[in-house]
Amino acid sequence: MTLREKFEVPKRYNTVAMALMALGILAIVGLYITTHGGGGTAAENKLHDARFWASLLQNSVFFLLVVNAAMFFICATTLAWGGWQLSFIRVAEAVSAVVPVIGVLTLAILFSIAFGDNHTIYHWTDTEHVKHDAILNFKKGFLNKGFYAITSVLAVGLWSFLGWKMRKLSRKLDNAPLKSNEEAKKYVWNNTVWAALYMIVFALTVMSSIPWLWLMSIDAHWFSTMYSWYTFASTWVAGVALITLFIIYLKNNNYLELTNKEHLHEMGIIMFAFSVFWTYLWFSQFMLTWYANIPEETTYFKPRLYGIYGGVFWLMFLINFLAPLLILMTRNSKRNYATLTFMSILIIFGHWLDFFQMVFPGPSPGHVPLIIYDFAIALGFIGLILFVTGKSLSKYPLIAKNHPFLKESVIHHT
Repeated sequence: MTLREKFEVPKRYNTVAMALMALGILAIVGLYITTHGGGGTAAENKLHDARFWASLLQNSVFFLLVVNAAMFFICATTLAWGGWQLSFIRVAEAVSAVVPVIGVLTLAILFSIAFGDNHTIYHWTDTEHVKHDAILNFKKGFLNKGFYAITSVLAVGLWSFLGWKMRKLSRKLDNAPLKSNEEAKKYVWNNTVWAALYMIVFALTVMSSIPWLWLMSIDAHWFSTMYSWYTFASTWVAGVALITLFIIYLKNNNYLELTNKEHLHEMGIIMFAFSVFWTYLWFSQFMLTWYANIPEETTYFKPRLYGIYGGVFWLMFLINFLAPLLILMTRNSKRNYATLTFMSILIIFGHWLDFFQMVFPGPSPGHVPLIIYDFAIALGFIGLILFVTGKSLSKYPLIAKNHPFLKESVIHHT
């Protein structure tokens, strides 16, 4: 069998990617114009400005964490010394290559919000307000601009560097096959060490500090010890769905000949399992708060459960829990391209809605914003992901043919 090792980016693919990016830019311009028309009071203008930045915050952080989940997938399977994923590992690597690009955009947006003069999104950035707020004053050792900036830059920088290192190690074998078992052992061990370093950074950022700073601090009086795990679960299952979509696209275009329904079955299992895991975290965070009924804790859920965001709150719950539970439970559904494509798109949209309800009740408590602008901006980010991922896929062989564990992927079955 002759393998198609190089991906040739179709003209239509690039056209769609560019069109989506153009739509996203137009949406940003349109949203800016509609929120900065002036004519209102100073307080109203601040709310309109915050609505603009909240949309950029939601989309940039969500898609950054989703593409970063691709490197988590690579490192988690590397640490497990797994081989089943190697027939399509270059897809995950290409998705992870988007991290530095969206990372720079996200940092620009985050710094514009944190260091701007509008403190509607992050109340803790208002020095005078913090002086008269006992809770924020207590948290100022952690919630301050300096710590926020340093942690954010370190996180994005380390994700980008360690991701680049893992991709470099993978591509090292393309033109230099391993000559002995000793070389193979050394290579696997080297990979394992770098994957472990990435996982340590991931644990200290995505699973702890970064969601606290970027998202939970929007509601700075409230806190949850489950919040970062909840955020991780949301973006992790969406990241697996994104990888799955690229695999199916490549399979439909006669690439990835060594990848079959057995591998897609595994991806379907991960989406199903971690949708249930996300629901467990959602229920644990929500139920304990509801049962305790402590005012400073329930303040987060009131606008989301009983307020105007109730519809979005329950819709994203139904999409993210019931749909995967009912549709992905059977073996056949996880082996059907059409079903997996539908569910992958639905899961990404559902968790995008999750981030919407995580961000907007803080800066827009009075009404649910017109979501069409936010959705169009999301399509712009999707176009950027398509463009960078396609470019990365076309640069290197699609199959890590010299990896010592590749045979395990070729003969894999569930």
